[in-house]
Parts: sequence; C-alpha cells; structure tokens
Amino acid sequence: MGKLSNLTVKGQVTIPKDVRDALGLKPGEPVEIEWRGGDEAVIRKPRIDRDVELARIRARMEAALADFVSLQPGRPTDEIMRDIRGDEYDPA
Repeated sequence: MGKLSNLTVKGQVTIPKDVRDALGLKPGEPVEIEWRGGDEAVIRKPRIDRDVELARIRARMEAALADFVSLQPGRPTDEIMRDIRGDEYDPA
C-alpha cells in the first residue's frame, strides 16, 4: 500500500486517513518512525507497555488528588480560600 504525501516547510507529513484508520491512530497520539537506512522509513503505531501506561496515569491522578486534598469537607471556608490564594489572607 504505497501512498504519497507532501512534506511541509515545518517538516510535517500528513498520514492519509485510510492509513490512520488502519493503524488506529487518533489525533495527538504519538507515532513511531523507524529509519531503515537509505531512503526508507517505516511509520507505525507504537507498542505501549500497559504497566508503564497505568503507572503514568496513576501518577497523574495522584498529582491531581494532591491538588484538591486541601478542599476537605468540614474545613472553614476562610482556611480553604487562604490555601487557594496561597497567601495569608485575613478576612477580618
């Protein structure tokens, strides 16, 4: 399945839609490019290690949770607002 695509001045190449669909590529996803020497390169969907991907997602979730841990029920509103502002706000 040979396809032609033009190289932009920024070095970008559009992967034809039927090829993207066949590979299951979605916008924003990485692609792997393997140079085989000479004038040949292969573009493929990278194989993602499930454990590595789950660890990455977990780390992002834990970081997001840490951002909101100060918003616990029962805390005084003034204290929450002080934490959000990041200063020593005195409502009095």
